[in-house]
Amino acid sequence: MLRFSSPCEVNFVTNVNVFLKLFLEYLQMERNYSKYTIEHYQHDISDFFTFMTEQAINQVEMVQYHDARLYLTRLYEKKLSRKTVAKKISALRSFYKFLLREKYVESNPILLLTIPKLEKRLPQFFYENELTLLFDSCETITPLGQRNKAILELLYGTGIRVSECCQISLKDLDFYLSTILIHGKGNKERYVPFGSQAKAALELYINDGRKKLIADKQSIETLFVNNRGGPLTTRGTRKILNRMIEKSALDSSIHPHKLRHSFATHLLNNGADLRSVQELLGHAYLSSTQVYTHVTNDHLRKTYMAHHPRA
Repeated sequence: MLRFSSPCEVNFVTNVNVFLKLFLEYLQMERNYSKYTIEHYQHDISDFFTFMTEQAINQVEMVQYHDARLYLTRLYEKKLSRKTVAKKISALRSFYKFLLREKYVESNPILLLTIPKLEKRLPQFFYENELTLLFDSCETITPLGQRNKAILELLYGTGIRVSECCQISLKDLDFYLSTILIHGKGNKERYVPFGSQAKAALELYINDGRKKLIADKQSIETLFVNNRGGPLTTRGTRKILNRMIEKSALDSSIHPHKLRHSFATHLLNNGADLRSVQELLGHAYLSSTQVYTHVTNDHLRKTYMAHHPRA
């Protein structure tokens, strides 16, 4: 939250914080946003009103369109990426839309602010032979090695998000049906199937490596744990994947979403229908899944150009 010292600024801070608290409660209770997303909204909105105090604006309802334009200019001066700028403006637009709906303000000064167009980048993914090298480099002798292999198999074998992976509890697994109950964005739940390779890796890790890692911490229900037996974080998972790439023969980068992209791309390349992939990924809108059709079309074009004798 904002903190200042002069009486004028203190009044402004109170004004902002009251409305911001109401907005964050709305995101949590009505929109079911995750804690991580809500923290980003709080940070971006607080940053904006810190800038407003520098412009001698001491009430939320005093902000005008030209003030928002000035803030946008400041963001560009900081050389922030278009994606970052777009996220900040989107957060402010949602905040003022909420205030307008609740009749705390009479207009939305952010409404006409132009959000920068984002670069249309195709999702990065691994080719199947690259993943073979990555899986072959995994050792499963040590408890940590078993855990790492299970993480890799699960992320690629299900396409789940890294945040969803870290939230999995033992009770969410059904080895008889080979499915996992995934707690997704907005508290939405879905069942995701996993294959034989992921099943074998999970069983080895749960029955051997995980027991050794948690030691006497039998109350830990989280599936994946760190080297101290506590719940594994998303940051920790990213570090694990980076170390796995370093040990492999791949000259490439890795992040959890790259495995998710690979999962979707390989399904579509092998004939899966778009709706099924949408359900597996947990996308609310089909348009979010359609980006992978561009990836697969590009892959098909390159294959054609490389192998057709008249290309």
